[in-house]
Amino acid sequence: MKKIISLAPGRTCLFGDHQDYLGLPVIACAISKNIQLTAEQNNTGVFKLNMVDINQVRTIAIDEAFQVLEPRDYFASALRVLRRYGCIPTVGYDITVTGNIPINSGTSSSSALLLGWINFLVTAFGVDEEITPEFISKIGYLSEVVEHGEPGGMMDHYSIGVGNIVHIDTREPFSFTIIGNELGGLITGVSGVPKETIGLIGDLKGNALLAIGTIKENFPDFDLNKTVIEDLDKYLNYLPDRLIPFFEGAIKNHHYTKMALIEFQKPILDLKKIGELMNQHHAVLRDLLKITVPRIDAMIDAALKAGAYGAKIVGSGGGGSIVVMAEPGQESKVVQAILAAGAVDAYAVAVDPGARILN
Repeated sequence: MKKIISLAPGRTCLFGDHQDYLGLPVIACAISKNIQLTAEQNNTGVFKLNMVDINQVRTIAIDEAFQVLEPRDYFASALRVLRRYGCIPTVGYDITVTGNIPINSGTSSSSALLLGWINFLVTAFGVDEEITPEFISKIGYLSEVVEHGEPGGMMDHYSIGVGNIVHIDTREPFSFTIIGNELGGLITGVSGVPKETIGLIGDLKGNALLAIGTIKENFPDFDLNKTVIEDLDKYLNYLPDRLIPFFEGAIKNHHYTKMALIEFQKPILDLKKIGELMNQHHAVLRDLLKITVPRIDAMIDAALKAGAYGAKIVGSGGGGSIVVMAEPGQESKVVQAILAAGAVDAYAVAVDPGARILN
């Protein structure tokens, strides 16, 4: 019987949260927490998915067309998208799903599961295009965001699919660049407060786009990607007070992401400088976009008091996780401080090479 083992890592966003849906760049990395699908051909007409960690079993007929998608059913949307690319299931598999990415924590467990599923499907049944990390990432984005009409961006899929530390330019034409494969002192802290994704992203995206549209009415040549932080005062008078934080947040987050890219391109990383930029980025997310919660703030304060260079909330916000930049070798002290501040989990992580087939 044919056996396929598909692994996909979680991810953390180092810089650029709430930027990818605005066409602004992101710096993210895959981390050494993962979801694994172990699939064995069963010579039936069904996929039997045993999701051990959440004690759920799902059966999907291999010829199911999914004319109607249930919300957030990414198993179904991936099958639907892949059919358009010539990936047609011909035999069933028994699939055991296990993992150690905390669910609903801001480290993209759902996108990791999706990319692991996609990689399994194209490996098992082929596809009309060359199977590359970029292709797997693209199908992930189409399946999770476009097919469901959700408001998210491309960061999760490309950081997981491509792996390493990646700079993602979300403008048209879309591009990405791997800018590193190691980052010592990296820590993830999990708050245990469920993050808010679709509603929060939708509100922030809507307000940011409204602000940008208002500026474009007054400055037809306005280009968000070319705007520098020194230009802020020129534009703020044209916005109603309620939209100013969203516009200011976009400009400032873009600035700190550009500064971080300069640091990552240096032959020797200045982790202290990267941490300082992370702190400035978090201040925008906390004070302008207001996506933090008290436990997240307490975890970050504790990490910094324990000697971490920098820390910030990750992802959509409203809960979830933090990423911390500590001095390599001092991770344990910072992890203990984060746990003492109320985190349900915290651990040092390494940069992961991305979604892959293990056998």
